Amino acid sequence: MIKKVLSGAFLAVICTMAYASESRSGSAADTGCTIEAIQKVPKSFIVKTSKFKIKIDRQPNGNYLYQSWPANGKLSSKASMIISDGEMIPDGTGGNYYYEFSNNGYTYRIWRNYLTDSAKKAPYTLTVEDQNGKTVVNQPAYVTKS
Repeated sequence: MIKKVLSGAFLAVICTMAYASESRSGSAADTGCTIEAIQKVPKSFIVKTSKFKIKIDRQPNGNYLYQSWPANGKLSSKASMIISDGEMIPDGTGGNYYYEFSNNGYTYRIWRNYLTDSAKKAPYTLTVEDQNGKTVVNQPAYVTKS
């Protein structure tokens, strides 16, 4: 148990140092340190908001695919929206991150909320911003299938 804790702490320190030196020596990716190395980021998951069912998939090229249906829609039906070439972006040092997708001037984000003030807070949040940066959708999202 102690070995696991110490090795996790050591990896976190190494990755933090790699991110800190990123601006001086290129990319932290060159060291093999990614957010996936520090915590388990799912390759595929499905979340549901009050209006949408959303599936996020990691693609072989490392980018992410966003597919959405109405909240009561079936995943076996054709998705109402598909956006490719999304990316996973770390948010701070607390383990939070988000997936970002762009489509017709709108920015779609699925936020992973590891640090919350309440145990009742949803583990994910869907936000959509218009071309002017105004938030037009902000809905809590709950995992339905990992």
